[in-house]
Amino acid sequence: MMYDHCGQQRRPWEKHLNRRWISLSLLMSTTILTAGCAARPTAVTFTTPYQAVLLSNNSVYYGKLAGFGTPSPVLTDVFYVVSRTNPETKEVTNVLVKRGKELHGPDRMYLNASSIVFVEPVGVDSKVAQLISEASKQ
Repeated sequence: MMYDHCGQQRRPWEKHLNRRWISLSLLMSTTILTAGCAARPTAVTFTTPYQAVLLSNNSVYYGKLAGFGTPSPVLTDVFYVVSRTNPETKEVTNVLVKRGKELHGPDRMYLNASSIVFVEPVGVDSKVAQLISEASKQ
């Protein structure tokens, strides 16, 4: 007669049942892990040269986004909008500024994927695309 770890008597068929549960559990775990690996994020490609990226801190940057859909997207050729107020007329104007003029001279932004709220294409004929084109000529 067989006994379990508590000293209780076990039937011979219970040993086979426990082995089946262990085998089934291992098979399910392997299947879940394999499915998780197969579902790794892949980068998204865009049909326009520039994208608008809204971050969770409400900052909007325009640039060439690579690796979107992966944990480490990168934004290059980066621009952002600065609002300026004329002190005399109180009129507000928006100016597109190329990133890189800052003291540390960045040439790219490594983004935290979880901080990206959304990404939109910048239309080729849009005002932003025109301003980027003008800034690139300078």
